[in-house]
Amino acid sequence: MVYFIGAGGIGMSAMARYFNALGKSTAGYDLTRTSLTDKLIAEGIDISFNDDEKVIPPPFLDENSRESVLVVYTPAIPSKNKIFRFFRNNGYKVIKRSELLGILVNEGKGIAVAGTHGKTSVSTLIAHMLSQSGFKCNAFLGGVSKNHNSNLILSDDAELIVVEADEYDRSFLQLFPSTAVITSMDPDHLDIYGSYDFMKVAFMEFLQQVKPGGTVIYRYGLGVDRGLKRDVASFSYGLDNRADFFAGNIRIPCDGLPVFDLFAPDLEYENLKLGVPGRFNVENAVAAVAVALFSGMKEKGIREGLENFSGIYRRFEIKINTPECVFIDDYAHHPAELRASIAAVRETFPGRRITGIFQPHLYTRTRDFAGEFADSLEELDDLILLEIYPAREEPLPGVSSELIYSKMNMKNKILCTREGLLSIIAGKKNTDVLITLGAGNIDVMVEPIRQLLLTKIKQGL
Repeated sequence: MVYFIGAGGIGMSAMARYFNALGKSTAGYDLTRTSLTDKLIAEGIDISFNDDEKVIPPPFLDENSRESVLVVYTPAIPSKNKIFRFFRNNGYKVIKRSELLGILVNEGKGIAVAGTHGKTSVSTLIAHMLSQSGFKCNAFLGGVSKNHNSNLILSDDAELIVVEADEYDRSFLQLFPSTAVITSMDPDHLDIYGSYDFMKVAFMEFLQQVKPGGTVIYRYGLGVDRGLKRDVASFSYGLDNRADFFAGNIRIPCDGLPVFDLFAPDLEYENLKLGVPGRFNVENAVAAVAVALFSGMKEKGIREGLENFSGIYRRFEIKINTPECVFIDDYAHHPAELRASIAAVRETFPGRRITGIFQPHLYTRTRDFAGEFADSLEELDDLILLEIYPAREEPLPGVSSELIYSKMNMKNKILCTREGLLSIIAGKKNTDVLITLGAGNIDVMVEPIRQLLLTKIKQGL
């Protein structure tokens, strides 16, 4: 039996689905009901939303079966959580999600994708390409794949396991993969690491854990190859032609879906088409192709996998695309991600006016990178800036969205609450291209915004 505390998280829900699919008695708790928890319930998993040990299913409370119960928690769960304390104080085996993921990855051929941004897109594309080409592959994803409509991909007798290697709370140091990918190492989670230098040290520790004879694939320019073990092969990737694997001759046709040539050691593939927009996704695709090639995939599978990749929900997801209005939803919540996302909008929809709605994620991240956020958001034509989504954090004195707002020179900027957002959009005359940005609960506003914009289009506004 397995009980998940924080079952609605994207990583935790994939784990819950996995054990449920194995036929294990699976249950869990989360603070709020979401579309993810609704899907878990629909799949037969008992999920409660009341922080009280009385909601724990009776089989998990039976003293005779306690030794057969595994309790898994996310570090986002506060130590004062009553269910967490009950399991801790009553002799249950309680482990972090990262520990459980390490157990699953380390006993097989793990493909672990790390990076402060890009890891969800790269790992999902790798898993999609492998599974659709007949490779026996399991995958635990940090987003919901559109091709599979799930954050979990399963196959019988899987030989490979694809996972995200999360740097938060040093979780990726539980992993000893056969293949590791590093997409980026921008400063983040400084509340955990204390400094950028210590964060980079943790990434290098992760790479040192790649199994002997394994492979490291890293974005060109990160310089991580200088600290790798001699028994590990390393290759760079990117859009720079000095990388071992790189994309060249990138074209953006009228449908917005990139076409490019791939150059790799001893081979070249021309006119590869990617099923999702954005130059940053071309770079992600190069990383995924490198892993696919080292896994034994042939050209046909690579071409088909790239072209029929539908993307990930909330990753540069185009919700409306008409001459009157474009609406995009994106998970970007780090300054580097914002720059890449806005640049992709400019490239995909050239010459159009872009309004961004941004919800900052975490007080600490806002405090640490307020200036960088301001610089990134200046690339927009108009900005609607929402209040900070705190997630696991308590408020910090003097830290609010005003920190970002005050550093911006942009004239067309508005501070507003999430509750007042629809009124702002309804009264806005120019909604040429609108993009929602953020990793918090801005996602619950996406469908209401979409419906409002469709109404405005219908009314000719």
